[in-house]
Amino acid sequence: MDLLDKANIFRFHNHLINEFGIGTIEALGWNDVAGQLARFKVLSGIGDLNNYSVLDAGCGYGDLYDYLIKIYPQLRYYGVEQIPAILNVALERYSHHTGAYFFEGDFSAADLPMVDYVIASGSLNYRHSDNLFILKTIEKLFNTCRIGFGFNLLRAIDPPDGFLEAYNPVYITEFCRRLTGRITLIEDYYNADYTVYLYH
Repeated sequence: MDLLDKANIFRFHNHLINEFGIGTIEALGWNDVAGQLARFKVLSGIGDLNNYSVLDAGCGYGDLYDYLIKIYPQLRYYGVEQIPAILNVALERYSHHTGAYFFEGDFSAADLPMVDYVIASGSLNYRHSDNLFILKTIEKLFNTCRIGFGFNLLRAIDPPDGFLEAYNPVYITEFCRRLTGRITLIEDYYNADYTVYLYH
């Protein structure tokens, strides 16, 4: 990731932390719990995750882990988060759980462990100076999993805020078909959100 892009992400979240407080969903850029849960519900359907490993790319506070472990109690979870203040909340909440591991890093640039599944919820919507960043990152994360990669994106942002990026699902799925023929597109579950599954 470009250093300026990374600095903008840190600035964005530090502003939200200062405004809403660390540990709040607003500090992550969410504005309601219902939307977060709707995204988690769709992503949890990528497969039976029991006894499989999952990497949460941009794990925030580890909320996805908390959601998944109730459905898949034998899940092995790895969360990567680049903002230390946010990662510290995840560590405080879940690092004592057996089978949950958290580490600091930029998932778009860091060496990542090979896992069975990769999930990215809300972490691919930032605007970047490189117009191909989204495609490069999708390819990298897909190559990090043995079985499947699931992610969500926004098809529209209203009102536009200049920091988040919307992506046409046709553009995204056409690229994904270059990586694999096994693709599922899920729409109409929450506002302008959509989810894509890619399988090896």
